Amino acid sequence: MTLKHQKHLFDLPDDITYLNIAAQSPSFKSVTEAGMEGLKQKSQPHTIKGTDYFEPVTELRKLFAEVIDCDEFERVATSPSVSYGLANIANNITLKNGDEILVIEEQFPSNIYIWQKLADKYDANIVTVKAPESNNNPIKQWNKEILDGITDKTAVVAMGNIHWSNGALFHLMAIRKKSRQHNALLIVDGSQSIGAMPFSVNELQPDAVVCAGYKWLFGPYGCAYAYYGPHFDGGRPIEENWSNRLNSENFAGLTEYQSKYKSLANRYMVGENGNFIYTKMQIAALKQVLKWKPEDIQEYCKAIALDAVEELKKMGCEIEESDQRSHHLFGVRIPEGLDLKQLKVALEEQKVYVSFRGQYIRVSCHYFNTKEDFNALVNCMGSVLETA
Repeated sequence: MTLKHQKHLFDLPDDITYLNIAAQSPSFKSVTEAGMEGLKQKSQPHTIKGTDYFEPVTELRKLFAEVIDCDEFERVATSPSVSYGLANIANNITLKNGDEILVIEEQFPSNIYIWQKLADKYDANIVTVKAPESNNNPIKQWNKEILDGITDKTAVVAMGNIHWSNGALFHLMAIRKKSRQHNALLIVDGSQSIGAMPFSVNELQPDAVVCAGYKWLFGPYGCAYAYYGPHFDGGRPIEENWSNRLNSENFAGLTEYQSKYKSLANRYMVGENGNFIYTKMQIAALKQVLKWKPEDIQEYCKAIALDAVEELKKMGCEIEESDQRSHHLFGVRIPEGLDLKQLKVALEEQKVYVSFRGQYIRVSCHYFNTKEDFNALVNCMGSVLETA
């Protein structure tokens, strides 16, 4: 671990405890400054050049390709949302009657609805691998059941490399190997891991990756990224816009309509992808993200949460073993007898920000957090338990 907390890079108030980056990241000060620069540019449109629609977007795509360890930045597309990227992916998958799409129990809705629609279109089936009820190495058992669920009927495996609500670690390398054996596509949602955990397209070789940009990548809300592997070369985008066609850089020739799209992921770029404000903000965000190593982020988050995890367990909370979950995001099952409504009120009063998922609290942290933040969470829960 090479870094201490980096609070100076953010503008978070001193009197709050923010353990909820998995829902929405705070902005770097540099990202806010970049957004202001973009606003000023829009207020003076005479300063906007033709190259401004393309060159910053290319820079942004190269930066994200570096984040995911991808050698071909042209396989990366910027997107307004994960669901947009998934729609392009599903639009270029053909199934047979009886094929199966494997997903994980309680996956995020955007990574479920699109597959239900695709299954309905081809009379295919959704196979949901549920979390084991056993308390004996449940995540290890979950991974085994995922592997066992991949068969010759499996056409698509769609999942994250951690569970978005509790941080359970899924063994994507083994899943990728099994999916290849059965000619199944692997579609990865990296929204809750990319930027905070090691991830390599070169090593994993997934068929596609989608990732929100406003969480662990610190971009503005309304930005995302997608990687499209060789299966999607020459595919059909879900929208037709001027900038994803050949020679669109030639403004004088735009009415010489082109029937051909640009190559690789360029065809999947959303219209108006040259957004001057968002693109500047995203570039500033990814430049900072790339200064950090995901391995160091994991070690830092583990270190600042270590004592609090032990204290929460003593209170009767259930937390998965550290080697079975991520450290930047994990679930805390509240003990029986603790009033959930009372806890929510106490957390709000003490300005401690987390997410609630059923009987779990989802805790998520980064370099702007310290041990004191976790102490605040422990003290708050302790005070509620004392009055129970």
